[in-house]
Amino acid sequence: MSIAKEMILKYRRPIIILFHFCLIAAAYFFAFALRFDLNIPKEYITIFFKTLPVLIIAKLAVFYYFGIFEGLWRYVGMDDLWQIIKANCAATAVFFAGEVLMHGLQGFPRSVFIVDFVMCTSMISGVRFFTRLFRERYKPAGSKKQKKVVIVGAGEAGILALKEYRNNPGAGEVVGFIDDDPVKHNATIRGVKILGGRIKIGDIIDRYGVEEIVLAIPSAKGEVVRDILSYCEMPNVKVKIIPGIQKILNGELQVKPRDVKPEDLLGRETVVIDKSEISHYIKDKKVLVTGAGGSIGSEICRQIVHFKPKEIVLFDHNENDVYFLVIEFKTKYPKINVKTVIGDIGDVGLLKQTFSRYRPQIVFHAAAHKHVPLMEENPSAAVKNNVIGSRNLIYAANHYGAERFVLISTDKAVNPINVMGMSKRIAEMILQAKSATSKTKFMAVRFGNVIGSAGSAIPLFKKQIEEGGPLTITHREAERYFMSVSEAALLVLQAGAIGKGGELFILDMGEQIKMLEIAKNLVALSGLVIYKDIDVKFIGLRPGEKLSEELLLDKEKDKVTKHQKIYMSRSEKFNSAKLHSEVKELARLANIMDDAKIVSKMKELVNT
Repeated sequence: MSIAKEMILKYRRPIIILFHFCLIAAAYFFAFALRFDLNIPKEYITIFFKTLPVLIIAKLAVFYYFGIFEGLWRYVGMDDLWQIIKANCAATAVFFAGEVLMHGLQGFPRSVFIVDFVMCTSMISGVRFFTRLFRERYKPAGSKKQKKVVIVGAGEAGILALKEYRNNPGAGEVVGFIDDDPVKHNATIRGVKILGGRIKIGDIIDRYGVEEIVLAIPSAKGEVVRDILSYCEMPNVKVKIIPGIQKILNGELQVKPRDVKPEDLLGRETVVIDKSEISHYIKDKKVLVTGAGGSIGSEICRQIVHFKPKEIVLFDHNENDVYFLVIEFKTKYPKINVKTVIGDIGDVGLLKQTFSRYRPQIVFHAAAHKHVPLMEENPSAAVKNNVIGSRNLIYAANHYGAERFVLISTDKAVNPINVMGMSKRIAEMILQAKSATSKTKFMAVRFGNVIGSAGSAIPLFKKQIEEGGPLTITHREAERYFMSVSEAALLVLQAGAIGKGGELFILDMGEQIKMLEIAKNLVALSGLVIYKDIDVKFIGLRPGEKLSEELLLDKEKDKVTKHQKIYMSRSEKFNSAKLHSEVKELARLANIMDDAKIVSKMKELVNT
């Protein structure tokens, strides 16, 4: 840093005060000059110099009180202008009062008070806005060519995005806004024109050579985001998004465009949970999570640690997933006591050892075989893991006196037509039957596909896009329910707080989304054009798959809980002895791997 710059920084405040001293004097002189048409009589020159000290003392004192000498001019805005106006009003009033008391107003031109107020306000605010304009317009961008950027959404978020690009010219040059409001078309925001609605995105990209599109509509629903993306299917055009405006205003996030994530395509509202209610049943408790290394299980674990459990036990057969989760927890949450169990929930001996050793008070059961086509080919595996493994865990939780047990279920259990869905439905039945006689509060939570989870369609599509296609979709009209993994995990924890025992909770998944639409959006986000750069291949529905999932909840029958996104299905009663006998027979068939009889027995048990 140069000596001159150091001196300026050291004496910045005195320099600013001196500068305002000059502006105040100049404004007062021009007020007299304008009053007398630039030809001030000698007697009024005398009045000018006689009253100038009073004016300067009054204005500097009032300006200091109003904080006019503080703040950075490069960020000046309307709030600063309003503060300058208020300070000048107060300063003019003080000067007027001072003149009355010290000199009287005999011979003093009254209009000078008004003209001086206007001149001083204009000069002080004008210098600030000129400084900001100069910095934003002529800030060096470096030798690298700036990419052309278009912002979709001419609202508050769009203006914040424009500011971000103006403050960081190297990030790109904003050439225009896109907004569907026809009233805004052809208007300008800070010198940037609103070029039209979303239907003109293609033409605007071609006309201005746009390389980046920024979606700045944080309140937009998923269908709006997906529709806008459908107009962005242009080669070599990157699409980014501005995160939620509320998080920006709260200081949780910076106003920086980021890549669009799959969950942005859902556009679901932020989940609001009762933290005190969840904390009440988790804080200082021992918590066991099965399937802890999986997409859903690991996110449940990440949410649990925020509520300060006494101990969290990560149970999974995949040692690699658990290993990396433990490393993450030890790095981010070193005070959390983390234990691991590597093994299978079908291993009764291991379950006995785990429960007797750690004595978990809360159990979240996320371990499951979930791939529909694979379970159609391997019914015995579905039974051993999803049915028998769940039964073992339910019995262990009951025997060792766990307080709560939450089973992670699925939309496939609604009138199931496939092995995976039937296996999860039977697990629900076992849980509800045991709940009727147990002190443990057993409950199940059903929800649909978790977008971006391992093994789901989204990661598969992204991998196929990276490989150049084709994208494989079962059917042109195939559609599914989706929610983000963080939303699912939070609602599972909330359901665990609501449950009194025996409930089957259902998460509101919103509307189903066509898989082809999701695929098109992902291709557009990659800067490619579907059917041109990436082909699509329809492979037909696989064994056990439905074209559309059945309604996850029936709002006429299912009870609304105190949480707007959690519903509760009517409890069912089961003959525990008969169910126990039937499941025992199912286990025998699974052990001898008689697939045909397994499927037949499952259909008999589920009976839908």
